[in-house]
Amino acid sequence: MHKFLLATAAATLAVVGAWAQPTLPVLPQNPASLRWYQVRTPHFQVVYPEGFAAQAQRTARRLEQVYKPGSASLEKEPRPISVVLQNQTTVSNGFVTIIPRHSEFFTTTPQDPFLTGTLDWLDQLAIHEYRHVVQYEKGQQGLGRLAYSLFGYGGLGVVTLGIPDWFWEGDAVGTETLLTRSGRGRIPYFDIGLRANLLAGRRFNYSKAVAGSYRDNVPNHYVLGYFLTTHFKRTNGATAWSKVLNHYYRFPVYPFSFSNSLRLNSGNGLRTDDLYARTMQELDSTWRAEQQQLTLTEGTAFRTAPERNVFTEYQYPQYVDDSTVVAVKTGLGDISQLVLLRRHAPEQRLFVQGLVNNPEMLSVGGGKVCWPEFRPDARWGQRIFSDIKVLDVASGQLTKLTTQQRYTAAALSPDGSTIIAVRSGTEYQHQLVVLDARTGAETRVLPNPGNDFYLHPRWQADNRSVVVVTLKTGGKTIESIDTETGQPRALLPVRNINLSHPQPWGHYVLYNSPQSGLDNVYALDTRSGQVRQVTSRPLGAYHAAVAPDGRHLAFHDFRAEGTRVAEMPLLPEQWPVAPPAPATPAAYTDPLLTQEPGTRTVGVVLPDSIAGGAEATPLTLARYHRLSHAFNVFSWGLVQAPSGQALSVGIRSQDILNTTQAVLAAGYDQTERTANVAADVSYQGLLPILDLGFQRGGRRLSAYVGNQLLTDTWSYNRLTLGARLPLNLTRSKYQQGLTLGAYYSGEQVQGYDLPVRTITEVGFGNSLHVLNYTLAYSRVLKQSKRDVAPRWGQALTASWRNTPFAAGLQAKQWAVFGSLYLPGVGKHHSLRLRAGYQRQQQQQYRFSPAVFYPRGEGYVSFNELRTGSVEYRLPLADTDWELGRVLYVQRIKAMGFFDVATGVSAVNRTYRTTGLDVSFVFNPLRLRTSLEAGVRTIYNLRTGRWEVQPLVLNIGF
Repeated sequence: MHKFLLATAAATLAVVGAWAQPTLPVLPQNPASLRWYQVRTPHFQVVYPEGFAAQAQRTARRLEQVYKPGSASLEKEPRPISVVLQNQTTVSNGFVTIIPRHSEFFTTTPQDPFLTGTLDWLDQLAIHEYRHVVQYEKGQQGLGRLAYSLFGYGGLGVVTLGIPDWFWEGDAVGTETLLTRSGRGRIPYFDIGLRANLLAGRRFNYSKAVAGSYRDNVPNHYVLGYFLTTHFKRTNGATAWSKVLNHYYRFPVYPFSFSNSLRLNSGNGLRTDDLYARTMQELDSTWRAEQQQLTLTEGTAFRTAPERNVFTEYQYPQYVDDSTVVAVKTGLGDISQLVLLRRHAPEQRLFVQGLVNNPEMLSVGGGKVCWPEFRPDARWGQRIFSDIKVLDVASGQLTKLTTQQRYTAAALSPDGSTIIAVRSGTEYQHQLVVLDARTGAETRVLPNPGNDFYLHPRWQADNRSVVVVTLKTGGKTIESIDTETGQPRALLPVRNINLSHPQPWGHYVLYNSPQSGLDNVYALDTRSGQVRQVTSRPLGAYHAAVAPDGRHLAFHDFRAEGTRVAEMPLLPEQWPVAPPAPATPAAYTDPLLTQEPGTRTVGVVLPDSIAGGAEATPLTLARYHRLSHAFNVFSWGLVQAPSGQALSVGIRSQDILNTTQAVLAAGYDQTERTANVAADVSYQGLLPILDLGFQRGGRRLSAYVGNQLLTDTWSYNRLTLGARLPLNLTRSKYQQGLTLGAYYSGEQVQGYDLPVRTITEVGFGNSLHVLNYTLAYSRVLKQSKRDVAPRWGQALTASWRNTPFAAGLQAKQWAVFGSLYLPGVGKHHSLRLRAGYQRQQQQQYRFSPAVFYPRGEGYVSFNELRTGSVEYRLPLADTDWELGRVLYVQRIKAMGFFDVATGVSAVNRTYRTTGLDVSFVFNPLRLRTSLEAGVRTIYNLRTGRWEVQPLVLNIGF
């Protein structure tokens, strides 16, 4: 659900970029025509788009309701904060950030049943994301408060980097579980990867558990953190983490300071490694004891391709015929794709999808497959549609059935003529819609007077009725709905059970339920209302599908090496009657229910009627004008200057709707020993992005005139203004983007007294006025984690720079270069071919190069420049090496290259270099964020010399 933005170092290192180029990043925005409003409570400002007023008021009250209980165990009540409700996207997410300080809720309810359980989506966001607000506010003490005072939220963010990611997310998951009737801690699928690893004897070292692996499935920091933070609270009390953080912020700037704070406040000297070891030991014992109580049902796996011990998943099976299923294959070494699996034949690739919206809803009918797929708006990053695509299995023909819609689930009727879809509107309205499977036209919208949320609809055999999981105020149920009349019929009572994936078969409805403690397939007899348990698998069984002949049931179940599709005979007479489900699913946090301070206020089940109820006086609503809130300073102090060598101080601003960014800085260049001031502003609320930059400073240069070394100091003014238009053209498995730009750059100098001027300097009282036009296009195939570079793709960049005004220095340059990505010999190898051409007139001024240049050679300006390059990238080893507490090395990579350039001027030159890069992907000091660094060796064929250079390829932020 959540992407917790901890890239806080970027706030302190705000870029005041070089003149003539836009320097501030492109952020996702909403359409310029969207009107915004706000509602305020004592502790929250909820900013929302037009048409979302009712839900904004409800969310504001919910946030106010959880304000005290959500902060009680950390013993810190936060200052007021802004929450932005994003309703233009169909992506379901939420985050908290302090650069600038605010939270965002992406309001489209997800179809993923293992994310929300039985909670309303906005309720879960309110609990989970608010806990992150509390966590950050906890840093307003000790050195954290000092860092904030000196450097703003950028400084506070740097101080928090010593806190492991697993704490942030694990503590928030634990809070949502303790304060609600559901939460991910009560959903068996949440911890299934960890459970699978431990039961298979795969207990990874702490470094690997934190940082991940290129070979094995390592559960993410949400799962790891939930168990570590909960174990510590169960052992040391509900407010134990508050004490650890209090100690941490006293002096958080040395390595392993968090681990030391944990040791000093654990009562038994536990470091993070020890906490991990003890938690895993406890879970291993508990889960093994539970396994011994299971009576397992059979399951025969479909044939799959050998994967060489790399984690690979096959999920969401749907029968195409009696012996063939279509499934989604994905993994560490595979991008998401549809495959055909057969009982006695090799796996066959069917189709590579684009940006799939919830693969849980894969559906087959009439020889076709359908699924919903994200379609980003070309310009507005916060507007993402979700459309239905249909694939003919036999012919391979793909049809995009809808355009710019918001369908989050879709299922074909058995005859393939009709689709039932779930549409999530921008007003938080949920609808079941019947579509023509040939044209995509809506034929009916079924009534939903209670605005219940629908999950995973499926057609019954009559091609008229559907079964669907319905989330109501009191929990979930399964309903049968007549699509002709819209009349629903409840098949199960509404209860706090996380039902999902209904599949009708005869007078049964098969579905998933965790009521036994694991997710398994159950069968509801619609005639008698009796529920029977169909599967009992070691870790659970998911996504039941019935063969057309009614003799077999397919499902997928989890294994440590990856999910596999299995099959079992369909024999109802062997299904035992299911025992009643508990009122509230068990959770690892349960021993804390009597200790957690917040539960005494909120209760185990978050109330469904907010304080004051529906009859409460409406909160006051008001317009929220973007321009009046454009400047929002959040960081001050040190910032990065254009050259990267200067020490600068300044401020950075960004509004919470991502329309305006600004940086103002004053710096000192340590190389030339001169001062400068600079300002950059980027307004991104219109179709084109408007950029304005100004810099004034001093220069110092020494040059030989004859045998005499002369030094001069002068000043300059630089102005840059222009526009860029970034376009996201992604429509398939290829990620596509196009950016157009046009900029004016001008520079004037005063006090230049040297008798000579290099051709790349502005001097002698002259000025420079440049127009710069750029085009950049890329189209690259999605990558798996193990791919070192795109295996298919193209990129093209073109630029034109000239001085069209009859004033100042004169120059012209145009350039074009492109890249072609091709598959290498190995599965994850990549070959890149590059070529470039640059032409410029040797006039009074020469621009910097606009094409790449051979590595190891210094740039020389020519009238014409032709360049080419061949690169071959490959992984050498996936190591998972732990070197104590200091270093964890995940991977070793290599790249061989050959570069060539031919320059044509009065004297022609050819340059050739070749070399080899070796780099390491590693995690220092137990950080989850990976870095990449290495060494480059270059052999210059022109000079016959070797050169070795250090490489820093990725600093992780």
